[in-house]
Amino acid sequence: MLDRLQTMKVFLAVADDGSFTAAARHLGMTVPHVTRHIAALETQLGTRLLQRTTRRTSLTAAGERYAESVRDILQAVESAFMEAQSNTSALKGVLRIVAAPALTDALISPLAAAFRAQYPGISLDVYVDPQPVPELTRYDLGLLQVAEGFDADIVARTLSTSESILCAAPAYIARHGAPQTVQELAQHVCVLRRPAGQHHDSFNLWHSGQRMTEPPVHIIEVQAAVTINQTASILQMVLDGAGIATFTLDSARPFLEQGVLQHVLPGWITGRYSVLAAMPSRKHLPIRAKAFLDFVFDAHKAGLIDRC
Repeated sequence: MLDRLQTMKVFLAVADDGSFTAAARHLGMTVPHVTRHIAALETQLGTRLLQRTTRRTSLTAAGERYAESVRDILQAVESAFMEAQSNTSALKGVLRIVAAPALTDALISPLAAAFRAQYPGISLDVYVDPQPVPELTRYDLGLLQVAEGFDADIVARTLSTSESILCAAPAYIARHGAPQTVQELAQHVCVLRRPAGQHHDSFNLWHSGQRMTEPPVHIIEVQAAVTINQTASILQMVLDGAGIATFTLDSARPFLEQGVLQHVLPGWITGRYSVLAAMPSRKHLPIRAKAFLDFVFDAHKAGLIDRC
């Protein structure tokens, strides 16, 4: 049984990595060893699971069905092991997390030390991925920030939902004034976060409380001082007076309360975003992943983290 489980793990690694070489590297095995596992598996099942070419290895139709079943089996075995272990000893193991850059800064960095103090047997293996919806199957947990209306076939819990507002530093407003109407926004310098595929320097504006499924009330072309896809950099530039930018209310709140940012054009928003804890499977969540999720949700509920 142990050999069969190992062969399943090898097959799934080849399927996910798309090559025998990458799978061998990922598993710490030799390529011939991986090849023997796959050959033995295909012989045992009496069908071809992988289509090999000189450039890539892909799944056959039978391979796709088998991969789906194997993934569920391995997740069930892992879940059963961790549940049994949790009843007899401290939680242990590696928790693999993929997270958006802003959420790594807002959720993982502030909580890592406290989480490790409570669960010293769990180590966090975090991959920071700027893609809106990263590949989740190689991880135990994904932390995503998505716009209202987001529709994808994933299993997720919502941590928070926040409207996105326009802000500027007092120093910028002292030099340039604050726009009094949305049309005046076009006369101001802005720091933009440009999503992949967007090529316009503009803000979409809705009334606060309006659903994002409705068309924006205004689309305002603006002057871009800087365009960048990294939230922490945008925040620092705006605090330094570089221009007007958009932030979720949750992330801007502490700076608004300190007076180092000012809300521009109250009553108007540039979107509404939710923070999701996404899981690769509805059926099996590793106990260590549940422990981390509960820790994050409890910290957010207690007000220990709110910049997301």
